[in-house]
This record gives sequence, structure tokens and C-alpha cells, in this order.
Amino acid sequence: MGFIKLKYVKYCHGLIKFIIQPEMEEFDFIIIGAGSAGCVLANRLSANPKTKILLLEAGGKDTNPWIHIPGGYFKTMHNPNTDWCFKTENEVGLGNREMNFPRGKTLGGSSSINGMLYIRGQSNDYNYWRQLGNVGWSWEDVLPYFKKAEDNEDGENNFHSTGGPLKVEKMRASFKVLDLFMEAAEEFGYFKTSDFNSGNNEGMGYFPLNVKNGFRCSTAVGYLNPVKKRKNLKILTNAHIKNIKFENRKAIGVNFWKSNQIQTVKANKEVILSAGAIGSPHILQASGIGPGALLKKNNINVIKDHPFVGKNLIDHLMLRPVYKVKNLETLNEIYHNYYKKMITGMKFLFLRKGPLAVGASYLCGFIKSDSHLDTPNLQFHVSPASTDSLGKTTLHKFPAFTPTITNLRPTSRGSIEIKSPDTRVSPKIQMNYLSTEEDKEMAGKSIKITRNIVMNSKAFKKYEPEELRPGIHITDNEILSIEAGKYANTIFHPVSTCRMGNDEKAVVSDRLFAHGLKNLRIVDASVMPHITSGNTNAPTIMIAEKASDMIIEDNKS
Repeated sequence: MGFIKLKYVKYCHGLIKFIIQPEMEEFDFIIIGAGSAGCVLANRLSANPKTKILLLEAGGKDTNPWIHIPGGYFKTMHNPNTDWCFKTENEVGLGNREMNFPRGKTLGGSSSINGMLYIRGQSNDYNYWRQLGNVGWSWEDVLPYFKKAEDNEDGENNFHSTGGPLKVEKMRASFKVLDLFMEAAEEFGYFKTSDFNSGNNEGMGYFPLNVKNGFRCSTAVGYLNPVKKRKNLKILTNAHIKNIKFENRKAIGVNFWKSNQIQTVKANKEVILSAGAIGSPHILQASGIGPGALLKKNNINVIKDHPFVGKNLIDHLMLRPVYKVKNLETLNEIYHNYYKKMITGMKFLFLRKGPLAVGASYLCGFIKSDSHLDTPNLQFHVSPASTDSLGKTTLHKFPAFTPTITNLRPTSRGSIEIKSPDTRVSPKIQMNYLSTEEDKEMAGKSIKITRNIVMNSKAFKKYEPEELRPGIHITDNEILSIEAGKYANTIFHPVSTCRMGNDEKAVVSDRLFAHGLKNLRIVDASVMPHITSGNTNAPTIMIAEKASDMIIEDNKS
């Protein structure tokens, strides 16, 4: 609690009354959010014993055992103990339905409930960031930070490293139906690859995973656990941020709820916002930083009118065609067979192998929709299972698989808007999926590519594949987009709501300082100038690694 002080209350009947009040605690750095980025920052910044760090997490501790078993993925998503259980507004492009939007509500954030898929993106992604004027963010600049984070099972080479906090291991399960999909893809010129993370991710293969000895390696496990007993690092869970305190546009502290009591802490050097692409703009708006009219509507004092805080929301939408097959084992049969489930459990318990050693997706593929493209623009996440609705654990009773396909460069943009000055009220999340003609056209084209691989390949022919959805009779791209949208879902990659840049729409500089403010940095997926070509957890960790060095450098005394 720190020191105590005596606060004068009033003079009454000749007596001066005082109350004992705790002195406001002071820290050098206050990190808001113990997720994919926040745990990295806590580790790196607290390495200096002279630096005092506070890490605030609105969720709880990562003690739920399903967090740590990779196959527990579906036990943590849509679970209010581990997931914020956000919902989008009704999405016109998805059949006018609202959609569940999972975000981690625990130490490790979304790295504690995600699919553990280790994908960096393409070198061109980061070179584009640099071309936009962001100094120090080219592929050559960021590769050392990917390597610094990594402890790769395959050892060291020009693109990979060992000894970092983030374990990367090979897939510990396989299915014949997935091997057949790779063979079928090869028939149409989509070749195999052994490494998606060298800067050129084109090809097909099993995903590398953030798994350590068969268990999830979240940033809480890899970065926070080894340092959580450092005397200069204080970690508070169930600490929900109310707002950031400013004095003349300088961030000086944080107000937060702890046991329904508002507490205040002071930052002597920096407040670092790492609450993610949903949480960071939400907290900024609650703190008076954002679109002025929106803030005034919610009775929030405007400190800086910035129309683009919460705008430019980008996400990857997964289209989920389902194919029934014959004489091929999938997870569907295992799920509905007590004996096979028991064997699966034993295999994980004694060998750390099999379906329980894997999250949502097994097979990865990066392909080009058109041969003239320089780099792949579509990604496969192929699962040997199928269900009517993502997030429900009841799988179909017949053998089937889901070759999910994603447009890596969507042109649709969404937004995050505060709905109440109380941040405990979820913000308005409007994704606007499939709202542009380009995205609709690509949706139809990608379904056709997938259909061709499964239905017209020699590899699958004897297994008599049948397109359960959207339906092989649908051939028009626009209609395919409409039908596929009815079952489409987020692939959990929201980014760019506080994007990095030097133009008037940018929220942070290339050193991640909030424009027009002092002592406030944003370090998470929200700062990406554009979405990366693939899964976004590894890039977010890289951003935090690089930010840590910048913070240390900028605060040298």
C-alpha cells in the first residue's frame, strides 16, 4: 500500500478530525494489459532492478487448466472466466447477424486462448510499413526481434533462434485427410514448404505452434512466469482500467477498479497502453482521447479530439466451407466415440501428442489467388473437424473437414466506439466484413479455389467428397460471398485501431508515442499500420520486443 498520510477532514467542536489514507503508489512505468504485448514489456523493462514497474490486468490469473492444454482451446473461448465475450454489431455481410468476438481475459491475454499458431507474415508486410514512413519497421529491422523472442525446436539459422522466451515446436498430431489436402493442392501447383517464417510464407504444411513440451506457451508462461517474483515488478489482476490521468496532455497516472474500489497510481516516466486492438482505443476514448463528438455524447471531457482513434479496424474473416468424406477418420468420429476419446486423452497424458496437443487448426497454406501476384494473398487454416457454428463443441456425427480460407488483405474497415464512460460496458464493435466489392469478389474466388482442390483432385476422388456448404451448385461469386458469409467468422486478428504513422490519421509515431500527448505509448496490435499476411500474435510479440528496446533507450538517464 505504500506510505500512509493523514488527511484533514474538518474542525468540529474544537476537535480536528483526520483519516488515515494510503499514499498514492508511484512507478516508473505503468503497463495497461498483461496480454501478448504487456507480458513482454513487463519482462524486458523489469530487467533493470532500478526501474519500478506496475502491470495491470483486468482479467484474472491463468490458473484454468484448459488454458494450458492446447486442445482446451474451445473450453476457454466463449467462457466468461477467460474471454471478454465481446459481440459485434449486426454484420450485413454476414447475414445481418451479430458475431462472437473472443479476446483473452486472463494473464497472457489472447495468447492464453488463441490457436497458438506461430506465423510472422511476409517480409513485404514490414517493408510496406517502412514505405509508409515508419522508420525502423522494415523486415530487416524487425527480424532480429522475431529471433530474440524465439526458442525454436529446429535450432538456429538465418531466420530462427533458440533461447528466447517463446517456444516454437512442430505439430504433434496429423490426419490422413490433411495429408491428402496437401497432395491435392500440389496437383494444382500449390507446393509444400517446411518454413512459413523466413519472410516468404508461400506453400502448404503443418502449422508451427507456440507450445512447450506439449503445453501452451503463452506470453504469461514464456515471459511473465520467469520474472514475476522480481521485487521491482508488481502485478495486479482483476484491475479494470477506468481511465488514464492527464495533466496538460501529459499522462501522469491511471485510475482503475479493484474490488469495486477506484484506485489511482502515478507514472513518473510513461504509461504504456497494451490492451489490444479493442481495449486500447476503448481506454483512450474513456480517457478523453478520440472523436470529440463521440466523447461529448458519452459525457467524457475531451483532452484531444482525434477522429481516428478506434477507426481503421482490420481483421481477417474466415470462410468455412465444409466437405463430407468417406472412409477417412476425422475429429468428428473421435468426438462421438467414447473409446477413441479415451485413447486421445491417454495419448496426450503420456506422450503429449494427438488432438489434445493441438489448438484449432492443423494445416496451413499460403497461396496466390492469381498467378500474377507477387506474394500470397490467401491463407488456409485446415481443421480435420466440422461443426455448424464455430465455438460450439458439438461436432458433426459424420466424417468431414473444414478447409477454412482467409483473404489476407481485406479492404473492409470497421471501428471501435465507446458506449458509456464506464469502461466496464463493452464498446460498440462494428467490423463491416465483406462490405467492399473487392472483398466480396475475393470471397467467391477463394471458395472456388478450395472447391477445386477438394472436388476435382485425384487425391480425394476415391473418398467421394461432398460439399456440405455453401453448396456446389452455387457458382456466382457474389452469391457465394452471401452464402459463405452466413457461416463466416472472425479468425481473431483485429489490428490497426491506433495505427502507427506520421499523417493526420495516425494515432502513434514510429516510436509508438501517442501523437499530441506526452509520456503515453501504445504497444500492441492496434498500432500496426496494416494487417500482416497471416496470424497476428507473433507480430504483436515482435512489436513489444522492439518497443521495449525503444522505451529503454528513450529513458536513459
